[in-house]
Amino acid sequence: MSGASAGPRLWAIVGATGTGKSAASLDLAEALRARGTTAEIVNADAMQLYRGMDIGTAKLPLAERRGIPHHLLDALDVTDDAAVAWYQTAAREAIAAIHQRGADAILVGGSGLYVSSVLFDFRFPPRDADLRAALEAELEADGPGALYTRLKAADPATAERIDPRNGRRVVRALEVLAQGEQNHGAALPEAPLLWHSETRIAGVRMPREELVARLDVRVEHMWADGLIDEVAGLREQGLEQGVTARRAIGYAQGLAQLAGTMTQAEAIAETQALTRRYARRQVSWFRRYDDTLWLDAGEEGIAERILGR
Repeated sequence: MSGASAGPRLWAIVGATGTGKSAASLDLAEALRARGTTAEIVNADAMQLYRGMDIGTAKLPLAERRGIPHHLLDALDVTDDAAVAWYQTAAREAIAAIHQRGADAILVGGSGLYVSSVLFDFRFPPRDADLRAALEAELEADGPGALYTRLKAADPATAERIDPRNGRRVVRALEVLAQGEQNHGAALPEAPLLWHSETRIAGVRMPREELVARLDVRVEHMWADGLIDEVAGLREQGLEQGVTARRAIGYAQGLAQLAGTMTQAEAIAETQALTRRYARRQVSWFRRYDDTLWLDAGEEGIAERILGR
C-alpha cells in the first residue's frame, strides 16, 4: 500500500448503475455517525458532476441526502469537459479536506475510471493539444469506427478494453500512443497500489435479470418525470456544445428527440439498450477490484456488514 498514513478512513461504494449505491452510502454514513464518527460523501459518477443533469443521472435530491454533506455534485456546467485527471485532483482534495475535519470520506459512484483514479495510484500521461484537436476533428467528421480500427492495429490490448463507440476514449488512447506511452488509464493497472492506506471497498450487486428489468423501468420513469423538459432547458445553457455532457446516455437521445431525428419510443429504447450495455461494463470493471466486500442489493444490514468486515 502507499499514500496517506493511518487515520480517518476512505470508504468506497461501487457497482453498476441502479443497484442502490446512493442508499448504501447514506446508510453507511449514518451507521458511522451512530458509532461516533462523522462522514461525508464524495460523488464518483461522471455525469452527476454536471449542474442541471438530475433526472437522467438519478442524482439524489438535496432533501433526500439526510443532512449528510455531499461533494462534487453540480460541480461543472454542461459546456465544461469532465476530464478524469481533473476529477482525480478535485476528489482527492475533497477527501483530504474531509479527513482534516476528522471525518471519514465515502466515495460513491459507478464511473469505473473515475473511481479507480481516486482509489489507486493512477498517473496520467501528458496531453498533446494539437494532436488531440486533429484526432477530435477526425472523430467529428468520420465517427469512431476508423479511429478504433487504427487503435486496434496499433495496440490490440488497449483496443480490447475500450468500447468502440466511445470516441473520446479512442481519441485519448491514440493521443497517448502517438507520444510513445503505454497504459493510458483505460484500464485498472496490474496490482494497483492504494492511494490512501485506510481504504475499504464495498460493492453492491444484483442478479443480471433483475437489474435489466429495473434499469428498463428506470429509463421509462426518466421520461415520465420530465427528462425531455430537463434536456430542453440544458440545451438553452449550451448542452449541444458540451464535449462530454451532450454524449451522456439519455441526454444524447433526448437531444435527438427534440431535434426530431428520433421518436420518443426510439429514444427510450436506445437509452435502455445503452444503459444495459453500460451496466455490463461496470460489472466487469469492478469485478477486478481485489479485497472488495460484495453485497446483494436490498439486503438487510448492508452498512453493518461493511463496518464489520
